[in-house]
Amino acid sequence: MNISPSPLLPDVLVIEPRVFGDARGFFFESFNARVFGNLSGLHPQFVQDNHSRSARGVLRGLHYQIRQPQGKLVRVVRGTVFDVAVDLRRSSPTFGRWAGWELSEDNHRQLWIPPGFGHGFVVLSESADFLYKTTDYYAPEHERCLRWNDPSVRVQWPVDGLDLKLSEKDQRGLPLADCECFE
Repeated sequence: MNISPSPLLPDVLVIEPRVFGDARGFFFESFNARVFGNLSGLHPQFVQDNHSRSARGVLRGLHYQIRQPQGKLVRVVRGTVFDVAVDLRRSSPTFGRWAGWELSEDNHRQLWIPPGFGHGFVVLSESADFLYKTTDYYAPEHERCLRWNDPSVRVQWPVDGLDLKLSEKDQRGLPLADCECFE
């Protein structure tokens, strides 16, 4: 397994597992607490696993919980998404910056998104199955949403030609200037 900090958001880690494959298929270890801790210096305690399936053009995010913030270990097991993290920690030198990665069933790439970041993705394939572990429980009363297309953040979503589908909650996302952020 290779773990490296993201160039634009060093607290976000890009994880590339070692995949063993042959004509029969493949195998890889998607998470090992000891290896993850040894390579990253982090020892998250995961309390919840989530699985979402979304159709092409579905854009989810940018979500975060202002209380009970969640660290997330994310990956795609079917299809392809463009995944985005935005630093929402006011005291951080990278506050308001974003970074994005393609996650797919073929590249097996994973991301560690620490607490204090907004997170979202858009589905680029016909559909995608997105799996993620969280370090705290879902708390809808504490959930917030940064507007996916906030001009002050300027996420460069690869959405040309996509018929975007957003939930009502995501359509009501707030601009960064109006968001409740972390200290």
